[in-house]
Amino acid sequence: MLGFLKEPVVVTAKINVSLVALTVMGLISRLWGLCYPRAVVFDEVYYGQFVSLYMKRIFFVDDSGPPFGHMLLALGGYLGGFDGNFLWNRIGAEYSMNVPVWSLRLLPALAGALCVPLAYQILVELHFSHCAALGAALLILLENSLITQSRFMLLESILIFFILLAVLSYLKFYNLQKHSAFSGSWWFWLLLTGVACSCAVGVKYMGLFTYMLLLATAGLHFWHMIGDQNLSNVSLLCHFLARGLTLIIIPMGLYLSFFYVHLALLYRSGPHDQIMTSAFQASLEGGLARITQGQPLEVAYGSQITLRNVLGKPMQCWLHSHTNTYPIRYENGRGSSHQQQVTCYPFKDVNNWWIVKDPGMQQLVVSNPPRPVRHGHIVQLVHGITTRYLNTHDVAAPLSPHSQEVSCYIDYNISMPAQNLWRVEIVNRESDTDVWKTILSEVRFVHVNTSAVLKASGLSSLPEWGYRQLEVVGEKLSKGYHQSMLWNVEEHRYGKSQEQKEREVELHSPTQMDISKNLSFMAKFTELQWKILTLKNEDTEHKYSSSALDWITMDTNIAYWLHPTSGAQIHLLGNVATWASANAAALVYVCLSLWYLLRRRRKIYDIPEDAWQLWMAAGGICGGGWAVNYLPFFLMEKTLFLYHYLPAVTFQILLIPVVLQHLSDHLCRSVLLKSMFSALVVAWLSWVYFVYCTFSPLTYGQPALALAELRALRWKDTWNILIRKQ
Repeated sequence: MLGFLKEPVVVTAKINVSLVALTVMGLISRLWGLCYPRAVVFDEVYYGQFVSLYMKRIFFVDDSGPPFGHMLLALGGYLGGFDGNFLWNRIGAEYSMNVPVWSLRLLPALAGALCVPLAYQILVELHFSHCAALGAALLILLENSLITQSRFMLLESILIFFILLAVLSYLKFYNLQKHSAFSGSWWFWLLLTGVACSCAVGVKYMGLFTYMLLLATAGLHFWHMIGDQNLSNVSLLCHFLARGLTLIIIPMGLYLSFFYVHLALLYRSGPHDQIMTSAFQASLEGGLARITQGQPLEVAYGSQITLRNVLGKPMQCWLHSHTNTYPIRYENGRGSSHQQQVTCYPFKDVNNWWIVKDPGMQQLVVSNPPRPVRHGHIVQLVHGITTRYLNTHDVAAPLSPHSQEVSCYIDYNISMPAQNLWRVEIVNRESDTDVWKTILSEVRFVHVNTSAVLKASGLSSLPEWGYRQLEVVGEKLSKGYHQSMLWNVEEHRYGKSQEQKEREVELHSPTQMDISKNLSFMAKFTELQWKILTLKNEDTEHKYSSSALDWITMDTNIAYWLHPTSGAQIHLLGNVATWASANAAALVYVCLSLWYLLRRRRKIYDIPEDAWQLWMAAGGICGGGWAVNYLPFFLMEKTLFLYHYLPAVTFQILLIPVVLQHLSDHLCRSVLLKSMFSALVVAWLSWVYFVYCTFSPLTYGQPALALAELRALRWKDTWNILIRKQ
């Protein structure tokens, strides 16, 4: 039984020494001196704030993209024991001792380092030679811009890592297709493709570009499979379902999981939750939840409520009134009703309280049992402090002359009767008998007499006579349910006091009721996702912003950090030799492809069919990757920076060895030409290395350079190299 012990157990393994060496060099280039500078570098001032909020479990919204990338940065802080206590207020601020700089920068640096072996593997899977793959990896290794971007607490290196991982995984899956379909490794690489795509999108929405490219490639490959008569209908169906599951369903589920973890971690109220709906705010610990927890769920006749405008733009505000009236005449000479002003006030105030009244009864308290207000019911809204009724009439609003003025009615004993009946329409109702609910119901108020809808106009603030508060109007031509017309009850209590003085005391008192509400994850995800997609900060011109055209020729740079005393500085600058070669390779690829296509149309085949298929496949991945990650920026109306080009230029760099090998294999026909071409390639690689070394002081921030040396590095007049005045 123990006979197998007579022979030693031997394990053999094939190790690609080149791949190991490239990985080690990638790690050294990205991890060396990672803690330097021990100061806030460029957008670390932006992402660091989110890391601190994660550490403190405080909710935030970042309109730049999904939360997965932020969570990875926060993971670095967590592993380093960061407590979140640091004021991220300016670039160049020295980190305090409680900030684990190395740990915070580690994951982006590792991702950047692993891009080197990934580039090698991609060229191998595209069936190019070892030399071509080695060249691609060396170009990524010596690319100054990729090194700079990966050495700090930034997201681009993580994005590029997942993009390249997705491409490599799909190529490995595709190469297993003919001989090992549905094997374990086939499933692994297909699944990893979907996971990597989801992670890329979860880091930044720019990952969608490569995801769409791979989906299109998979669709094209499947289209070719349909024409394969050796595959049965059942087999084709299985292939289709496998791709749908791993490339669409699982990535969508993983994307949802990023938000689930994000929301589970950030359960405390903070400064960003003010842009969310009342229901979302009430689901967070502290903040609005401390006020609204335990409020009555159903709004009844006699309820005392505050009404928050759902749109929240230009800022969150509540329906409000005060004793002041509209001026008899506005600055432009138009007249007003001189009724009591109604505005939207961006702060919590006792004058935000209203009482829901039954038009057929005089009482302003909730009966026992309460009579709930339902969709379609007619109500009057009584201002709690002044006891005047919400009213609108055919008088032009102060800032929106095409809309009706909204006021609280004052009886001047003139021919302007009160028009204070409003129909409650619950927009997000499930049935026409739905009850108006606190926080959860989005309601619009339709004026019975004129059919105007109560609306926050969203225009600039009222003049001094309106205390710079926001305008509220009656929108006469209301189509659809724009959020500016929707209101939700935020604070709510059942009124108990019929006498005005007692009611004023009641309105000043905090709410204390006993029914709580919670949002489902999908409701919170939907709202947060919508906010991320629609919430746009005002784009302002930045000193280092640039256009997409500037990136091709690298006419721009970004100064990331400057030492406070010496000339040491860090810049986002690409390797000039590599970027110029990438542009040349793209141009050569396009010209050769057009030439081949024209010749093939005339039945002239300059290269073998397998070489043609290889050429087109490499162009589809490398050239297509550059195009989908670059061209969309010409359609974007946002502030752009050089680092937005890094995913695109990574694909363009991979195209260089593709073109070089093709030229060597198919255009250099003689031994002499091949030898001369090889010598030129070696000289060109030496130039790339020379440029890398020349600009490494601006890549790593050390050593500090003298003024003359800094001036010498300004190879283009458009580069902003920082030179201190003596």
